[in-house]
Amino acid sequence: MNAVDVNTNDIGWSNALDYPAGAEAKVMTMGGGMAPRSILLKIPPGWEMQSHSHAFTELHYVLEGSYECHHKVYTEGAFRIIPKEVKHGPFSTKTGATILIIYCSMSEK
Repeated sequence: MNAVDVNTNDIGWSNALDYPAGAEAKVMTMGGGMAPRSILLKIPPGWEMQSHSHAFTELHYVLEGSYECHHKVYTEGAFRIIPKEVKHGPFSTKTGATILIIYCSMSEK
């Protein structure tokens, strides 16, 4: 098995199809095999998203800007683990943000 190397500077931003209008993504890994699904998500100021859940655990690391969820503001450097099937949101941002998001299978063991 070989290592997976990705330089996000070599990937262009595209419409984030699974997100409300205005969000852009750089897909680093699609998921499956040896790597979980991982994306950079860029959301513009004023962006909003309703509450939802996922079949996988979702990891968030805020690289730039900030977003709000459940009346708490997550700023640059914030890291969150959102367990699978846990409803989270709504989300909004006043400043815009760039977030590293990784969807993975995690056990509680």
